[in-house]
Amino acid sequence: MPVDDRDHDHDRYHDHHRGHDHEDRFEERLGAALHHAGGAYETDRRALVAAGEARGHRLLLRRRAAVVGGVASVALVGLGGALLVPGGDDGRQSVATGAKTPVASAAPKASYTGDELIGILKKLLPRGKFGSAEARGTDEQLPPYAQVVYNDGKGEAAIAVGLGRDLPGSEQARQTVACPDKVLAPYDRCAVTRLPDGSALKIVQGYEYPDRRADTKLWTADLVTPTGQHVSVSEWNAAAEKGAPVSRSEPPLSPARLKTLATAGAWLGVVDAIPVDPKAPTAAATQPSGVSGRAIGSTLVSLLPKGVKVVAKSGPDSGYGYVVLDDGKGRSLVQINVQPNMSDVEHQLFGADAETLADGTKVVTHEEPGEKGGAGVVMWTADTIRTDGFRVVVSAFNSGSQETAATRTAPALTTKQLRAIALSAKWRALG
Repeated sequence: MPVDDRDHDHDRYHDHHRGHDHEDRFEERLGAALHHAGGAYETDRRALVAAGEARGHRLLLRRRAAVVGGVASVALVGLGGALLVPGGDDGRQSVATGAKTPVASAAPKASYTGDELIGILKKLLPRGKFGSAEARGTDEQLPPYAQVVYNDGKGEAAIAVGLGRDLPGSEQARQTVACPDKVLAPYDRCAVTRLPDGSALKIVQGYEYPDRRADTKLWTADLVTPTGQHVSVSEWNAAAEKGAPVSRSEPPLSPARLKTLATAGAWLGVVDAIPVDPKAPTAAATQPSGVSGRAIGSTLVSLLPKGVKVVAKSGPDSGYGYVVLDDGKGRSLVQINVQPNMSDVEHQLFGADAETLADGTKVVTHEEPGEKGGAGVVMWTADTIRTDGFRVVVSAFNSGSQETAATRTAPALTTKQLRAIALSAKWRALG
């Protein structure tokens, strides 16, 4: 999916288990889901060039905006009509396991502390033992979340929940509950279901490191309600998403239990307690911004050199496109962003090493390591900006996906060929 480089400071919701690493990683995944950067075109520190989502997504809340629940001192009604009582029994039997039928309270809570969020997460999980935990409440500047280390007797596992809002009808909301593109974010299974109340639920069974599938598994569930409430659940088969050895063959919650946890009504009460920015838009734009992804994809194909075969290509996402090429030497991903009105970040994208053409267009090329963890992956990029801020940036990789290991020594296209593609007058014709 397309990601405006100016919105991509959050890019890596992928490391939230300890200190700032934990927060950066978690926000990144939330941002992946909710902003869905995820899996699409991401930017590096130097040139803010595309690196490929999505989000994915997603990914922690990876191309996952903001979402988490809290332990209410009152009972909250679940989406399926079941009720949760935060007091009474030991709390480890929940709506998820069909425990007891409590009594609801009419008064919603105005805010939730981090400790309350940890408490509600523990109550909603099946019986088991709990290790370390961390959370952030609804009154803090960053999105609320809760994460615990859980053991059902089969090994420790990290489980996290994040909470936030998506603008109803927005591209962000749509992408949050759309299965990611396997080229951008490889996974085993993805299912999207529509619930009776109109909410959409996406469950993905994938990996923390798609290029090393023997390592940590990552399973996620994202719920978006018709009013934009967003609940994002992540679980791993290790005590931490990174830096901890695999402790069990699979994460502890089956897809059915992930659904139960994500759809628990308590989380919706927490989302409602998150302060609303009075300056935030209240309605989605009627027209998608940027250039049609379908037009970008077909134009990119028309500019490819002869002798390369297109074996996969992107869907219609606005402003972004990709193709996977095979010239007989292995697969190679090529992806492109077409972005009007980028003058305000020109100084970040084009430094002293930029070439300035006769018409004022600036061009830079880079040959750098890949950014998403695929073993041996390199990224070659040509980045251009016209005098009116019209930017075209195209990158090629020596693998069919940034997430998987290199399949060849170099990308299928040279930086000279990428430069010619980015400078083509055909992009202007797309409007």
